[in-house]
Amino acid sequence: SAMRRPHRHGLMSVLACVGLSLAAVVSVSSFSAARTGGPALASAPAVRSASAFRVPLPANTHRGILQRNRNTVGRRCEVAASDSPATAGSTAAAPAPALPAEVPANDPADKDKSLLPQGVPFGEAKIREQFERVLMNAQDNICKALEELDGEGKFQQDRWVKTAGGGGRSRVMMEGKVFEKAGINLSVLKGALPYEFIAKRGECKGYEPGEKIPYIGMGLSSVIHPRNPFAPTMHFNYRLFQSECGVWWFGGGTDITPSYINEDDMKHFHGTYKKVCDAHDPEFYPKFKKWADDYFVIKHRGETRGLGGIFSDDMNDRPAEDLLAFYTDAVNSVVESYVPIVEKHKDDDFTQEQKEWQGVRRGRYVEFNLVYDRGTIFGLKQALNTERILMSLPLQARWEYDFQVQDGSPEADIMDAFRNPRDWV
Repeated sequence: SAMRRPHRHGLMSVLACVGLSLAAVVSVSSFSAARTGGPALASAPAVRSASAFRVPLPANTHRGILQRNRNTVGRRCEVAASDSPATAGSTAAAPAPALPAEVPANDPADKDKSLLPQGVPFGEAKIREQFERVLMNAQDNICKALEELDGEGKFQQDRWVKTAGGGGRSRVMMEGKVFEKAGINLSVLKGALPYEFIAKRGECKGYEPGEKIPYIGMGLSSVIHPRNPFAPTMHFNYRLFQSECGVWWFGGGTDITPSYINEDDMKHFHGTYKKVCDAHDPEFYPKFKKWADDYFVIKHRGETRGLGGIFSDDMNDRPAEDLLAFYTDAVNSVVESYVPIVEKHKDDDFTQEQKEWQGVRRGRYVEFNLVYDRGTIFGLKQALNTERILMSLPLQARWEYDFQVQDGSPEADIMDAFRNPRDWV
């Protein structure tokens, strides 16, 4: 073994992160309060009081540790029951039903329909309309490429709309032949944020500290976890934000997280994005590469999550049309940068210990996402849909007490790269 594991049979745990499953029995009070931040959806008085409801499961079981109802993945289930049984002859009027925060919208005819709320009086409408179409097309193209590469796995779509405006298309593939888990989530959000949050990123006109500022935001976010330890995990996120006070920005990037270093793979991945960056501004690649190296750091470990890529945020230093063109090219380069690497390694032979090392690195991935990732933290604090927020987590991850790697091993080589970011192109 190239890896040394003290306490191999001691303090070790394996975490199964089933981020996109619904439990068969859900407590109404805790589920509704956690998901909606308030009381459950009101209903007419029930025949008998109840504190739980059952999500029906399909007759056939799906591979994995839990059964899953594909038709309810990622949905909000909100019910309520009366505190006491209804009595015959009661004249009490049923409370008016409250509108749910979001509703499913899976009519095939609406698959490509815009999710943008209408009548938004701020921001450049043309820019957001064009970028939404860019993100929708990118989601379609990336899903198609991954399905073709996998050969067996298919993305399941959950389309939803917000009653207040906005919505999304969540697509998840689980337990495919090549990909253990892949999620690609498109969302369009409308809401209001504190002045202090937006003012950090630009001058807010017409608003004062303490006030909330209406905004509209959209993004396409994905994490892809292959089965083979020699095929790297990949993440990308591209987004646009517009506010009523005039502050706007683009942001995002693509980064790669291998368990083992392959120099040719890293040259291909980074070279693809250097070419994209250079076509728009020669300063972009070194700037965004360093930004990724600095952002994707697991501070309590003193190491990066992966081997970088490009990352940017709050970009509004040039005309929106120019940034739209750059981020369009960047998201449209995901397939070119990543799919050939997975194709190359999907059938590589590997040992059980190499698979366990992949699990350890995925444990590090979980640590970063739950502790440091801005999008995850923002979503959990805003009480957004938990299933979609945690879509990025792998199905399985591993933590071993006092895990060490042997000097001179391939694992030690990549650990050095995690601690000392390298230039690949």
